[in-house]
Amino acid sequence: MLCLGIESSCDETGLALVKDGKLIAEKLASQIDVHAVFGGVVPEIASREHLRVLPALLRELLKEQDLTIDDVDVVSVARGPGLQGCLLMGLNFAKGLVLSCGAKLVGVNHLWAHLTAAGLEQELLFPSLGLLVSGGHTHIYFIESPLKFTLLGRTLDDAAGEAFDKTAKSLNLPYPGGKLVDDLGKQGVVDKKIFPVPYVNNDNLDFSFSGLKTAVATYVNNHPDLRLAAMGLPDEGSEDAKISEARKNMLASFNYTVGRTLEIKVERAIKAHRGIKSLIVAGGVAANSVVRSVMADVAKKYSIPLVLPSMHLCTDNGAMIAYAGYLMAKAGCRHDLELEAIPRGRVVPTDWICEG
Repeated sequence: MLCLGIESSCDETGLALVKDGKLIAEKLASQIDVHAVFGGVVPEIASREHLRVLPALLRELLKEQDLTIDDVDVVSVARGPGLQGCLLMGLNFAKGLVLSCGAKLVGVNHLWAHLTAAGLEQELLFPSLGLLVSGGHTHIYFIESPLKFTLLGRTLDDAAGEAFDKTAKSLNLPYPGGKLVDDLGKQGVVDKKIFPVPYVNNDNLDFSFSGLKTAVATYVNNHPDLRLAAMGLPDEGSEDAKISEARKNMLASFNYTVGRTLEIKVERAIKAHRGIKSLIVAGGVAANSVVRSVMADVAKKYSIPLVLPSMHLCTDNGAMIAYAGYLMAKAGCRHDLELEAIPRGRVVPTDWICEG
């Protein structure tokens, strides 16, 4: 079975081919440079970029594999959650391909695809506990199978990724700032008292990072020189060097606080769900070194395997959509041309048609 995956939920245009569960080719067009000048994603521009690059990416992908669209058995597409206009670009492109070649259409839950992406590299053991940490979502799932996810905890307001973005922006770091926050934080010393660990004095598994975001903004407002610290290697002992060191310490403390928050909630979930066979951590923030280290410690503490996708599979990509679509099609699931795009804020329905 040859499955084509299409990802266009935000600012990455991804296409990939998965054959019998194995990734054979992928293409990715990033829009980072396009949106950097605005300091964040502009939905209308993102949609137009998807429309512009999708046909060319598909031609390149198929040509390099000496294939035609008629060789594709399944077209899987991210149907949500995401930016409505961006989703529609990918979804309509997928429907056009299905009409032209007769392949089956599968609409993929973008969030679930993140959590099953590691299956391209290693066997997934179920039931699993899944932690999704991305720009727009911080969710915990009980995963019984690639098609059965139970949401245990979710983002109530700001996700972890949004806190990273706002922290970087408050310091005038270049967009996207998540990697810089991680890299600079590695060079600093953690002060556990700078920022409060947000929304943990409760008994639930939900997340709220708005308080942390506010605490960061307050701290930077009280230390405005942090915005002006040199990005290079200032002279040792200079005022710039002292400020640069203070910024690294602040970011180290921020990374620690995010990691500690995730640790508390994940441990709470593991204790409440006996029989977990693995801990899956995915999404863009899963590339953060502190998050990866903390989750490794949690998995070791409870003697369960930690499943982490490779770095390139953490961010949005076509491979995860192709693989999730392959798993659905293998189970006999598909959609018809009435398939809808589901924007962020709405629950992606399990409205697939089952055959056999």
